[in-house]
Amino acid sequence: MPHLTIEYTDNLANQLQVKELLKKSGQVLYSFQDIYPIGGIRVRAIQLTDYWIADGTEDDAFVHMTLKIGAGRTDKEKKDTCDKLFQMLEDHLQDLYQSRYLALSLELYEFSELGTYKKNNIHKRFR
Repeated sequence: MPHLTIEYTDNLANQLQVKELLKKSGQVLYSFQDIYPIGGIRVRAIQLTDYWIADGTEDDAFVHMTLKIGAGRTDKEKKDTCDKLFQMLEDHLQDLYQSRYLALSLELYEFSELGTYKKNNIHKRFR
């Protein structure tokens, strides 16, 4: 962990620069390598084709980030991570935000080890 999923509406596909957003997101998480194991970082994007926004009358768009982490981080560590991720998202989409209707959001899910199953040999590379 952490795993970050970025959902975005398909009406942003030509403007979002998804690969760059994924890279920037991964770099943010990597910058907290003292908190999150490098080998556990996962960042992915999902383009949404079926959605409804507001009253459905405009070409509205959204980008929603979901960050999933295991338990054990302090409130400050979680806040610092989310603050930095959301600031990166705002910076990445600044011009687009000024030119169209766009909603940005980020939510954090923290879960216990119970009910979480993982097997990962990538961690060996970073030990």
